[in-house]
Amino acid sequence: MRNLSKSKIIAFRQCPKRMWLEIHKPELRDDSASEMVFAIGNQVGDVARQIYDTEGNGKLIDVSEIGWDAAYSETSAWLSGTVAPLFEAAIRIEGALALADVMLPEPGDNGLRWHMLEVKSSTGVKDYHREDLAVQTYIATTAGIDLASASLAHVDNSFVYPGGGDYRGLLKSVDLTDEVRAKASEVAIWIAEAQKVAALTAEPKIETGSQCSKPFDCPFRHHCNRDKTATEFPLNSLHRLGARQLDELEALGYDDLRNVPDQMLSPVNRMIKTQSLAGEAWFDSAGAAADLKPHKGTAYFLDFETISFGVPIWKGTRPYQQLPFQFSLHVVSGRGGIEHHDFLALSGEDPSENFACALIANCGTTGPVFVYNAGFENGVMRGLAERFPHLSHGLLAIVDRVVDLLPVARNRYYHPSQHGSWSIKAVLPAVCPDLAYDSLDGVQHGQAAQAAFLEAVSPGTTPERKAEIERQLLAYCKLDTLAMVRLWEFFKGRKPKSC
Repeated sequence: MRNLSKSKIIAFRQCPKRMWLEIHKPELRDDSASEMVFAIGNQVGDVARQIYDTEGNGKLIDVSEIGWDAAYSETSAWLSGTVAPLFEAAIRIEGALALADVMLPEPGDNGLRWHMLEVKSSTGVKDYHREDLAVQTYIATTAGIDLASASLAHVDNSFVYPGGGDYRGLLKSVDLTDEVRAKASEVAIWIAEAQKVAALTAEPKIETGSQCSKPFDCPFRHHCNRDKTATEFPLNSLHRLGARQLDELEALGYDDLRNVPDQMLSPVNRMIKTQSLAGEAWFDSAGAAADLKPHKGTAYFLDFETISFGVPIWKGTRPYQQLPFQFSLHVVSGRGGIEHHDFLALSGEDPSENFACALIANCGTTGPVFVYNAGFENGVMRGLAERFPHLSHGLLAIVDRVVDLLPVARNRYYHPSQHGSWSIKAVLPAVCPDLAYDSLDGVQHGQAAQAAFLEAVSPGTTPERKAEIERQLLAYCKLDTLAMVRLWEFFKGRKPKSC
């Protein structure tokens, strides 16, 4: 019998095939999409040790350094009588093992008991967190540890970092003791069933489905889809198709949206099906022109790049707050002249106030400010106005002038190549194919821009590499606003100049 880690058991709960692959074919994993999530989790874990060990008397069990046998031995010795916090406590029973993030001592008249805390980087308690803690509680109690309680600590996104490394209040603890103890019999069944799957000599035959992305994106999805023939218009090209509806359509044998009966589709998805069958774009040119007609004068086209930190590093900011470090601004005068302005800060210091000042200085005082998805830019500007009251008038004046191009695109245009998406990166190639994000060097999408920013501000990044990143970020953000200019021209009934 294998000692299955808690993470393997949770993988089994998502999909038995995933757990089997984790054990027998780990080289097939693709974790590229999860690297940033892992990094945030590690940062939150580091801060948790500061928060729950204010006197510095605690101990960290480092399995990678001392090995599993020593980790179990040191954990057992510490929990037997040391009245101080223990972190990454290694606990095992027959068939299962776990690393407890935080163990806090609770001495009393009847001896030493322990409060177990599982630390998560999310901003609330999720269903799979409850299963996670239930597994860990079962392993701990079965191993003979006297647990007084079991809680989940998650990031409190109302916390405002006061600076100076003071993270008291970053984590909010939720007591789940009764709930997770009530799941003990279920956990025992999960472990037994997982052991049966782990013992299989061949991977289970399980078709892909909604479990591939719920509650996590499975790192083996590419492997599981390797033999599937890709259809030209798969079901996930339908707009906002829920996991349940996707499963229902697949169960009925549909794999191409063009074959799905109209009565099973929403109005927007019937339109997507119609245009996919026709192989041509739909464009309500008169409606698009009418949408934009009221917005006259000098036109500004604005796009932001932002970064967020699970553990804030800049004073006055909150966890996961969208903090801008770059903008691009194209300005088109009434006579058709065009200018470009930009801002990019890669010093590693909080760029927010300088960003806001530059934005106000470059956006003028009149004329529409076009964005693509106004909720994002408006949210960032309102956040800046709240942090810097002396700049709030200028920032909120820009918010009042914002015009969103996304609803115009969504309501007036669709090309089959968009595959159900109205993101600017989906619409632009259809309208103006000579402007392509995949022609950019290095940074081609927002997540890559965030990763590039973090690399640029890292102390170990060379000046040469930092300069290269700066060029890539400027080119990427500039293309975003140039794309808006071209879409605006197209929707107004003008032929885009570069098409």
